[in-house]
Amino acid sequence: MAGGIRHEFSWGALGSAVPVPTERQSIKVAAERVVLAAVRLPGDRYDRSDPFGELRGLVEQAGAVAVGELEQRRERPESGTYMGRGKIEELRGLCEMVDAQTVIFDHELSPKQISAIEKLIERKVLDRSELILDIFASRATTHAARLQVEIAQLEYTYPRLRAMWDHLERIVGGGIGGVGTRGPGEQQLEIDRRLVQRRKKILTDELEKIRARKRREVRARKRDHFTVGLVGYTNAGKSTLFNTLTAGGAYADDRLFATLMTRTRKWDLKAEGGCGLSVMLSDTVGFVRDLPHHLVASFRATLEEATHADLLLVLVDVSDPAADLHFETVNRTLDELFEEVRRAEEKACAGEPGGADWVPPERVVLLNKADRLADKHELLIWLTRSPGAIAVCALPDERGRLR
Repeated sequence: MAGGIRHEFSWGALGSAVPVPTERQSIKVAAERVVLAAVRLPGDRYDRSDPFGELRGLVEQAGAVAVGELEQRRERPESGTYMGRGKIEELRGLCEMVDAQTVIFDHELSPKQISAIEKLIERKVLDRSELILDIFASRATTHAARLQVEIAQLEYTYPRLRAMWDHLERIVGGGIGGVGTRGPGEQQLEIDRRLVQRRKKILTDELEKIRARKRREVRARKRDHFTVGLVGYTNAGKSTLFNTLTAGGAYADDRLFATLMTRTRKWDLKAEGGCGLSVMLSDTVGFVRDLPHHLVASFRATLEEATHADLLLVLVDVSDPAADLHFETVNRTLDELFEEVRRAEEKACAGEPGGADWVPPERVVLLNKADRLADKHELLIWLTRSPGAIAVCALPDERGRLR
């Protein structure tokens, strides 16, 4: 996203009563300079070989550049500022030294914490969830994806309305604008909250129609074909493997979240020496560590092909130093997603054939890039911890077939 990090959220859809948060939510500086910050707590799971590697990649995908990094180890977060006050001062000094306009934390912060940190460092502050939402918004090209992104943005925005109004008061308040430009007060805040809730209901109702249609399509497909879903951490090689297996032209590159919508194609098992079984293979959006829960819930419609498949192929890039963390993240996210689906099925499919008897699909682990492991004992460890796992290479051989 050239031009810096920005939200694609359409505030105009809510009505004129809601403020347009141009300063907080729209950062238009080209090649925006960003400092990355984190508080590491006991038990936190992250890539210790490159603690900011993933966040740095997310920032780059958002069109900005990371020019500094600062982390602090604590037993627990500081309630008001998440990071300790002394470290906040150090953060401010680092921003001044590297001329950074924005700080992005590798966690989800509360509205009060964001506001408090902004006051202390006099810079814009974003959290990991807001950054991920921004990237998803820039990649949403279908109607269903846009609906899901906007619902997730509303979920994120709702508890932050007060902080956004407070920020506008600092911009136009203090007597500069005169009568009519001071803070909106509690009454206006309540109006905005109702507008957000109303907009969310409209979008949710529309998305539920898409989900219902998707469920019917998936069940119809399952009657005629064996269905397989392809899931994994973002940038694990899913789309590359999908293209290899289906001879398809699915978009595949090294960008995080390169795939945002599910694609389904026929997988010809005869070409792989199979028995000729008719199989439909679906590629899905990649997961990521600390993916906001409301984003997982919103994208349930997108992942319908995977959650209702006969079999799930879980792809792991075992050559990645953080492969263990990625594998754990994928399994935990799938568990959360399946719980969401279970509740939705009980509510939406009561009385429908095949509704109440939904069960999560079986998982088979595919160990991608196993040939790149310097120590072959690592492959044995993976095969031991995941019985039935298969070592593969997502790239095709010279005949265009799976290696």
